[in-house]
Parts: sequence; C-alpha cells; structure tokens
Amino acid sequence: MTMPISPDRGTRIPERGTRAAERDTRIDVFRALALLIIFVDHVPGTVFETLTYKNFGFSDAAEAFVLISGMSVALAYGAKFQSGDRLLATLKLWRRAGVLYVAQIVTTMAVLAIFCAAAMFAKRPDMLTLINIEPLIRDPQHVLIGIVTLGHQLGYNNILPVYAVLLLMAPTFLLFISYRPFTALALSGTLWLVAGIYQIAPPNYPESGFWFLNPLSWQFLFNIGLASMLHIRRGGVIPVNRWLVGASAAYVATALVWVHSPLWGHVSWLNLPVVLTGFDKTFLSLPRLLHILAVSYLIVAFPSVSNLFRTSR
Repeated sequence: MTMPISPDRGTRIPERGTRAAERDTRIDVFRALALLIIFVDHVPGTVFETLTYKNFGFSDAAEAFVLISGMSVALAYGAKFQSGDRLLATLKLWRRAGVLYVAQIVTTMAVLAIFCAAAMFAKRPDMLTLINIEPLIRDPQHVLIGIVTLGHQLGYNNILPVYAVLLLMAPTFLLFISYRPFTALALSGTLWLVAGIYQIAPPNYPESGFWFLNPLSWQFLFNIGLASMLHIRRGGVIPVNRWLVGASAAYVATALVWVHSPLWGHVSWLNLPVVLTGFDKTFLSLPRLLHILAVSYLIVAFPSVSNLFRTSR
C-alpha cells in the first residue's frame, strides 16, 4: 500500500503497475495546511491557535512541513538527479535556496517595519522589545550583520533558514540516498544524534545561543521523507503491519493525553540527553520525531483518511 504524491509544478508519478497517473494533490494540500497552521500558530492569542495540530501531540506543523519538503524534493528532483544531469539539478536546488534566502531577508525587514510602525503610531514602544527585535535597537551594526548572515533571526521567522540550508545539502542527500539508502539514513540519524547530544548547531550572532531550528538535526526528518518517496518512485511500498499500526496509534493517543497533562512541563527523563527523552524543538528530540512519523504512518496505512485531502483537478 503506497501513498504516491505529486510535487510542485505539476510533476506526475505513476501508480505502481500503471503507465500513467492522474495528478495526486494530497502533498499539495498537506503542505498548504502545514503552512496555514504555522501562520495561525504564529499569531498567538486567537481561538484558532487552540485548534491547530500542535495541541494534539508532541510535534507541530514545522515537522510536517519539513517531512513533506523532503518528499517534494524527491519527487521534483529524484528523477533528474541522474548521471549527466546532476549539475543542472544541483544548480536548480541551490537557486531555490537563494530565493528562500532573499525571502527571509525581505520578510525580516517587513516584520521590523511593521513593529516599528506599531511602536510609533500606536505609541507602543514595548513592541520593540518583542520577537528578538531589542538587540537590533541596542546594537544595530552587529545585529544587521547577523540578519544578513542568518545568525540573528526574529521570533516566528525561523523556518526559511533551515529549509534553505536543507536545500543546499539536498544534492548530497540525493546522491547518497539514491545509491545507499540504509547507509545514508544511518549516517543521517547519527548526525542527528551527535548534534543533539553535544549541542552542535549554527551559532547565533551577535547574541549567544543557536539557531532556533538546527538544520543538523532537522536534516534527519527531511531525509526520511526523501528516502521514503524515492523508494516509492522506484516501485517500492511502505508495508502496513498491524502491530506497527497499533503501536503508532497508541503512541499518538498517549501524546494527545500527555500534552494536556502536567507531564508536558518536564524537560527530560531518566537523566538521559534531552534529545532522547525531552521535547526540545531546536534539536528535534526523539519524542517529537517519533510523533510525526507515527502520524504519517497512520495516514499511509489508512488511505481513506488521506483521500479526504485529495482535490479534484
């Protein structure tokens, strides 16, 4: 049982055993929903925020977006990333990363302008102390360098930098996953674990700390999506095992109860690294990773659920 999904720009993939296929719009709908939910979650205090995906488990729309992005890259570039075409595919991926970088800078400037306008015209100077704007007011020379180098990111403006870095790394991911998928995923998982245990991440500048979303951690989820879709494109299937379905459902149900209990406030357990037992988003802690994978597996296991998100052409 598979869930073949189409990428951006109308690329089509055939169902197994058929010569052609209708466009499958589910990936477009799921990604649009993820982006919409990210937007709603970034406007705190509204009634809609209480209804979004983050209220039902350990992961949130950011995990969904990165997983779907890995699948999209496999669909859009997997077939093109062949001997003789790799340079062109790499340049297209890097150009896309450049577009995202420009979008990040423009968005940051627009957000700063909006908050400055609110501070002046609404007489709300406190607005300039929110979402990491205050360092810019104190030290504009260094912080402007940080904005351009992505070392200083405003609050709620963190998803594009990590996505741009993942696209820069995508040609390497595609090359290794295409030939040695299990080895590549093992190395990707090792990088995720080492980055989480030893707190390795791109540093902020000029402030202390790390990027809010660490690409060295989030690349593992991206690569899982990439490898899964490459496997399906080659005629493979994602097997539906009743025990795994049951375990996934139990985990999702436990997460639903957990996030609405006092346990949700605990940082870590059993004196183990936070990346293994905590819920840290920067380093994509294991409970968050397992939650998005469990939810995704249940969607694959029950096509009647995913078909609700299919649109007519």
